[in-house]
Amino acid sequence: MNVAYWIVAGLLALLYLYGGGVKVFRSREQLRPMMAWVDSMPLPAVRALGAVEVLGALGLVLPPLTGVAPWLALAAAVGFGVLQIGAIRVHLRMGDRRIALNASLVAAAAVTALLATAWL
Repeated sequence: MNVAYWIVAGLLALLYLYGGGVKVFRSREQLRPMMAWVDSMPLPAVRALGAVEVLGALGLVLPPLTGVAPWLALAAAVGFGVLQIGAIRVHLRMGDRRIALNASLVAAAAVTALLATAWL
């Protein structure tokens, strides 16, 4: 279970670290080709979402690694699941039916949350 957690959580952390960093540092014009929804949100909200993703990625890795507050890994995994459910709602509201990645991320977050219970 330990190895499975690190594989799934590590991949999620890398994905969210990259995606969150992109949202934090790139301009709206640079984000638009990758994320059509950025025009429907204020830029500070996009930046805040990116910061939450970066912090969540750190929350998946650092608590189990250091042994300090390991319950934060579970909280981060559940938070990512909720985040992606919200992302699916945004995509569907905008008429975008390409939600396979988001659904996959919900599933990966659920698996990570299940595996994170081993730390508690």
